[in-house]
Amino acid sequence: MKTNVGNTDKLIRIIVAIVLGTLYLTNTVSGFVGLAVLVVAVILIATSIISFCPIYPLFGINTFPTKKSNKL
Repeated sequence: MKTNVGNTDKLIRIIVAIVLGTLYLTNTVSGFVGLAVLVVAVILIATSIISFCPIYPLFGINTFPTKKSNKL
C-alpha cells in the first residue's frame, strides 16, 4: 500500500467522522441509515490512521505530498 492520504485530508476525515459519530450517538440518525453513518465514520477513521484510501487510486487521486528534488 502506497500512502495516498495527506495531513489536510486526514484532518477533514477525522472531523467528518466525529460529526457522523455524534449524529449516531445522539440518535439524530437511527435504524439502517444510522448504522450506515456509523460504518462510514469508522472507515474514515481507519483510512486516516493507515494513510491509505483504496478508492483514491481508482480515480487517480493522491493528497499525500511528494518530495521534490533539488536539481540545479
